[in-house]
Amino acid sequence: MIEIDALRDYCDGLLAGSEFDDYCPNGLQVEGDRPIRHLISGVSVSLALIEAAIAQGADGILVHHGFFWKGESPCLVGMRGRRIRTLMRSGISLFAYHLPLDAHPKLGNNRQLAHVLGILDAHPVASGQGLLWQGRLPNPLGKGDFVAMTARILGREPLHISGHECPLETLAWSTGAAQGYLEEAARLGVDGFLSGEISERTTHQACELGVDYFAAGHHATERYGVQALGAFLAERFGLEHRFLDLDNPA
Repeated sequence: MIEIDALRDYCDGLLAGSEFDDYCPNGLQVEGDRPIRHLISGVSVSLALIEAAIAQGADGILVHHGFFWKGESPCLVGMRGRRIRTLMRSGISLFAYHLPLDAHPKLGNNRQLAHVLGILDAHPVASGQGLLWQGRLPNPLGKGDFVAMTARILGREPLHISGHECPLETLAWSTGAAQGYLEEAARLGVDGFLSGEISERTTHQACELGVDYFAAGHHATERYGVQALGAFLAERFGLEHRFLDLDNPA
């Protein structure tokens, strides 16, 4: 068991949340009414995740994508109001870490994605604030083989844009909506760049830069950091923890 404020302070320090200029507040977003014994984690907060946490008797929810994004209406009405009402009536606390969880060198989405894909020598690029990583495959792979491997591991076949004819050996990656790092990845001289999403401009950029691009899904590439963080916290503080992977093809 751990008090709400103590868990917030520990996670804020662990993930260096204050060091990021983010699109949302990081840390404790909604304060509940009891200490944390049972923690549910998920990629994104939703009514379905809140209701599942309630059904399982959780005291806290830990997510990568929480509430209160820049550019959103601050009014708690409609869908947003239903989510907040349900959460607050339950007494469950909501913790959310966005860019800090992408960047963490051990528990973050980028590190954990490298682990599940078997990428070697994985390390963050100095200029990327921990959000852009690079490494290499154990052996050179044909593009079709890399697509098949990624689809098997992530449960979703990536969209592939070919930028050259050679096999893949060196990779850069950044999870989620990070297609904007493609040009910086090309400057690293890698064979391929993997992210979650693709924009209209990405196809032409990949072809002109000579880098294969793989859009493997926002949700699919960002399942692993929050799981690692939840498991780490559970072990450290003696919590019950369960990750709920609510289906999301985006």
